[in-house]
Amino acid sequence: MTERTTLATGRSPVLVKICGLSTAETLEAALDAGADMIGLNFFPKSPRSVSIETGAALAAQVRGRAEIVALTVDMDDAGLAAIVEAVRPDWLQLHGHEDPDRVAALQRQFGLGVLKAIGIRTADDLAEVTRHAGIADHLLIDAKPPAGAVLPGGNGVPFDWALLDGIEPGLPYMLSGGLNPGNVAEAIARTGARGIDVSSGVEAAPGIKDAALIRAFIAAVRGGSENEDGRSVPARG
Repeated sequence: MTERTTLATGRSPVLVKICGLSTAETLEAALDAGADMIGLNFFPKSPRSVSIETGAALAAQVRGRAEIVALTVDMDDAGLAAIVEAVRPDWLQLHGHEDPDRVAALQRQFGLGVLKAIGIRTADDLAEVTRHAGIADHLLIDAKPPAGAVLPGGNGVPFDWALLDGIEPGLPYMLSGGLNPGNVAEAIARTGARGIDVSSGVEAAPGIKDAALIRAFIAAVRGGSENEDGRSVPARG
C-alpha cells in the first residue's frame, strides 16, 4: 500500500479536472491546456466509460504531467483492485452511494486519496456533505441527477450555487454539474470554489470530448485567453 496522495497545488489557485477523457488526442489537448487532474471513467453505463486496458494506456500518457483520477460507481473490491493495479491512479473518485464507512475502508485498503461525489439539488442534500466532510480526502459537489437519469453525473445540469453560501469555510471541495466555458467563471466567482470539474460541458456529443472546448474552459477558469498555439495563458493586469 502506498502513502495517500494530497491534492495537487495546481498551476493556478483554482484546480481544473477534466473528466471522462477517452482518447489520446483529447487527453493531450487537456494536458497541453493545463489541466491539473484527468478523470478516467470506469462506469460501464456511461458513454465516457473506458476499459481497464484503455485506462492504463491513457494513464501512462498522463503520469508525471497531471494527477490521475479513476471514477467508479458502487464498484466492488475486486473491480477496484484491478483498476488500481493496472491504472495506478492517484485518486479514486466514488460517484455512487458509498457511505462514510465505505470511503474510510477504501482509503485504508488502497492507500489512495478518495474524492467522494455528493449530488445536490436542495438544501436538504447538504447533509451528505456534512456526513463525508473530514472522512473523504476531498469532496466533489455535483448536481443531483434528474429523476430517471441513468448516470449519477455528467448530465450537464447545474444546481443552485446559492445553496453553497453556508458551506463550512475551508472545506476541501471541487464544484461540478452543468459547467461549461460560458458559465464557469461566474460559478467560481459566485461560490469561491478552489477546484472545478467538467465532463459534458466540454463535449461535442455525449462522450465525445472537443479539444477547442477544453481549451476554452481552462482559459475561462484561469481568467485568461488562448494564444495562437492553443495554450491557455493568464490574463494580464
